[in-house]
Amino acid sequence: MNRKIVCLAAVVLLGAIAASQAAEQIEPKAGSWKTWVIASGGDFRVPPPNDAAAIAEIAELKALAGQRDAAAKDLIAYWDVGPPSYRWQEIALDETMRNNLPWPYAIRDFALLHAAVYDAMVAAWDSKYAYNRKRPSEVDATLITALPNPRSPSYPAEHAIAAGAASAVLSYLFPDRAAYFAGKAEEAGRSRLLAGVQYRSDVTAGLDLGRKVAALVIERGKADGSDVKWTGTVPTGPGKWNGTNPILPQMAMWKTWVLDSPSEFRSPSPPAYDSPEKAAELAEIKNFPRTPKTNSAAYFWEYAVGGLRAHQYWAGQIGRLVLESRLGDDPPLAARAYALQNIATTDAGIACWDGKYTYWAIRPFQLDPEVKPLFPTPNHPSYPAAHGCSSTAEAVILGYLFPRDAAALAALAEEAAESRVWAGIHYRSDIVAGVALGRAVAEKVIARAKNDGSTAQY
Repeated sequence: MNRKIVCLAAVVLLGAIAASQAAEQIEPKAGSWKTWVIASGGDFRVPPPNDAAAIAEIAELKALAGQRDAAAKDLIAYWDVGPPSYRWQEIALDETMRNNLPWPYAIRDFALLHAAVYDAMVAAWDSKYAYNRKRPSEVDATLITALPNPRSPSYPAEHAIAAGAASAVLSYLFPDRAAYFAGKAEEAGRSRLLAGVQYRSDVTAGLDLGRKVAALVIERGKADGSDVKWTGTVPTGPGKWNGTNPILPQMAMWKTWVLDSPSEFRSPSPPAYDSPEKAAELAEIKNFPRTPKTNSAAYFWEYAVGGLRAHQYWAGQIGRLVLESRLGDDPPLAARAYALQNIATTDAGIACWDGKYTYWAIRPFQLDPEVKPLFPTPNHPSYPAAHGCSSTAEAVILGYLFPRDAAALAALAEEAAESRVWAGIHYRSDIVAGVALGRAVAEKVIARAKNDGSTAQY
C-alpha cells in the first residue's frame, strides 16, 4: 500500500478518535452559557491547580480508598444519586417543609438556590476546560476509584461547587441551620475524595467558588423586596374581596427574574361582579355536578398538593424527570433545568399576585352565599387563579425541558386548574386568566433559555 495513503488514513483515524473523545466530553462549552446573577462564568475563573502537589494528593486518595467501609460507601452512593443539584433540591425542600414556609416564600427561595448553583456550575465549567486537569486515576492508574470518572476535567469539583453555593444560600435563608448545611457541604466534597474521582484541591476550589457566586445571589435576595411589609389597606365596595389579613399582597412588588415588571403580562380586568358573564360563572359553580372523582381531585390539589405542597409536588416531578433523563452525568444541564423551573414558577407567582391585588376580585362565596365550597377558600382575592397560573407555568417549562413528558405534564396542570371550579372557590374567568398568565410567563423564560448558549437536549 502506498505510504502516503497509509499516513493519510492514520491522520484521518486519529482525527476521528479525537473528535469522538471531544464529543463525549460533558458540556465543554457550558462555561460560556448565559448566567442569572454573575456577569459571566469567566469572571469567576479559579486560580490554576497546583499540579506539583498532585502526587501528595493522590497518596491521600489512596489512603482514603482504604477507608471505604460501609459508611463511606453509603456516603459515596448518597451524593452520587443524580446530579449535584438533585440532593440540594431535596435538602432545601425538607427545610421548607420543616419550617412550614408559605408557598410564595418557598418558590422565591428555590429560585435563589438554583440560580446560585447554576451560575456557579457555569463558572466551574469555564475553569474546568480552561485548565483541563486530568482525574487522579488518569494520572496514577494504581488508584482504584469507587465510581467511574466523570467525562469532564477534574478541577474544580462539581459536587463541591454545588455544595458551596447551595449551603451558603440556605444558610442565608435559614440561619439557625447554617452549621447543618455546612456539614452537608463537607459531606458532599468528602464523598468525591472517598470515591477517588477528585483531588482535595478540586474540592477546596469548588467550595470556594460556589460560596463566591452565592454571595452575589444572596445580595440579590436581600434586595428583592421580599422582606418589605405591606402598609396598604383592603379596598371596599361592591364586587371587592372583603376578607381580612390578605395573604402577602406585597408579593405583587417583588423583584422578578425574567419579566420586565410584575405587571408585564397583567391579566385584563375580570368580568364585573354584576355582569351577565359573572352570573353565568356563578351558575356554573353552583350547578357543577360534583362526583367522588372530581371531589377527590379537588381535595388532592388543595390538601395533598395545595400551598407549599404544590411546589413539593412539582419539585418531585422535576426530580423524577432529571433521574429518568440520566442528567446525573451532566451537572450543568441539570442545574439549568432546576433554575429554569424555579425561576419560571417564581415569576409566575409574582405576576399572579400582581393581578390579584390590582383587581381585588371578590370570591364566589362572598358574592353569593349559596355557593358552598368543598373546603375553606384561600385568604386572597379570586382573580387570577393561583393554581392555574403556577401549575401551568410549571408544566410548560418542564414540557419544554422534557418534551417526551409534555402532554402528561399539561394534563396535570389542566386538572389542577379545573379543580378550583370543581371545589367552588374560583370562577371560570379566574382559571382562564391564570392559565394564560402562567403560560405567558413560562414562554418568556423559554425564549431566554433558547438563547442562553446551551444546545444540549434533555
